[in-house]
Amino acid sequence: MQERGLSAYLAELIGTFLLVFFITSVVVLFVSTGSQAQFGSDYAVVGFVEGLVLFAVIATFWAVSGGHFNPAVTLAAATLRKISPLDAVIYILAQLSGAVLGALLTKGLLLDEGRATNYGAGEISGLLSGNFAGAVVEAIGVFVLVLVVLTVFFSEKGKKDWAPLAVGFTFVFLVMVAGPLTVACLNPARWFGPALVANEWGGVWPYLVGPIVGSLLAVGVFRFVIEAGSGRPAAARPGPSSSS
Repeated sequence: MQERGLSAYLAELIGTFLLVFFITSVVVLFVSTGSQAQFGSDYAVVGFVEGLVLFAVIATFWAVSGGHFNPAVTLAAATLRKISPLDAVIYILAQLSGAVLGALLTKGLLLDEGRATNYGAGEISGLLSGNFAGAVVEAIGVFVLVLVVLTVFFSEKGKKDWAPLAVGFTFVFLVMVAGPLTVACLNPARWFGPALVANEWGGVWPYLVGPIVGSLLAVGVFRFVIEAGSGRPAAARPGPSSSS
């Protein structure tokens, strides 16, 4: 278990600040509002911007803090004992603080433009049946995102040089799909910052319970499927069929 320090805490705060600022800004600029909003919004642009920003902050800060910027990732790391409980709590507080600062900057720069979208705050779409469906969407998205993070960063055979790119591009397609449904928060800190600044909480529990469930499921699959499978001798691992 690696001990963290002030530089790691600051890295998490600054990284989350940048992440939330650019995410909420692109939501304000490229997401339409109204009953047919999903048809007037460019989620390809939103997805690529959000994924590229995540790639950039991870590539910049991962050697310092591990590049979490997401309480769901920190929860998974703590569950796997990759970070101490105390450090995990400080990480989450730093992430929440950075998210609020990022959302405040977006509001300061895009005050009038941001009102219609509540400065990028999460909201369950009418395309879904309700909050439970929204929680399922958030849980699935966080499950995929955290599983990729664990695999590329914590697996012995993970391609760590490619890790920031893998995580960033995973976020791209997740936002493209989940964006019209829940605004694709997939991160309790990213949800909390704009929600506090705009006073628009979007149902609250889908954005908390969904990520917690998704994170813990990712830990289970990582531990009992990926780690267990990659630990076997090469000859014992399933390979492509000779008839294929």
